[in-house]
Amino acid sequence: MTTITVITVGKIKEKYFTDAIKEYQKRLSRYCKLCLIEVPDEPTPDSPSPREKEQVLEKEGDRILKKIPDSAHVTALCIEGTQMSSEKLAENLDTLASSGVSHRVFIIGGSMGLSDAVKARANLKLSFSPMTFPHQLMRVILLEQIYRAFTISAGTKYHK
Repeated sequence: MTTITVITVGKIKEKYFTDAIKEYQKRLSRYCKLCLIEVPDEPTPDSPSPREKEQVLEKEGDRILKKIPDSAHVTALCIEGTQMSSEKLAENLDTLASSGVSHRVFIIGGSMGLSDAVKARANLKLSFSPMTFPHQLMRVILLEQIYRAFTISAGTKYHK
């Protein structure tokens, strides 16, 4: 069975996001082993200098990198990444699974994004849109798209 790990920066405080995440955890349990890992976000000044921003990203990036297994295929969610359809994501998951990749890691950064080191570790940089989304909402969107990808591959009626 495929293992999907989602590494995120910060905690979710809103119950409606937590409820949605739990729903997708339940739905995904028939298709994969899902691991959700939260790393602490770094305290940030209100108007950080470029150097302060870089330091925050580096510290959060170090926490993320420590959680990635060496053999995992890593997808970093970042605005400069490749955009793809739900069908293409399903195809991507299928292709990796058929080539022996059993562990996928998806990474969602904090409010400032991801460090260059995390992006460099990624096998794929993925963008859901040129728009910016709250990272809490992005967790729900990502889990929904992973679920949709599995249902596309399985040929179920969920995907229309």
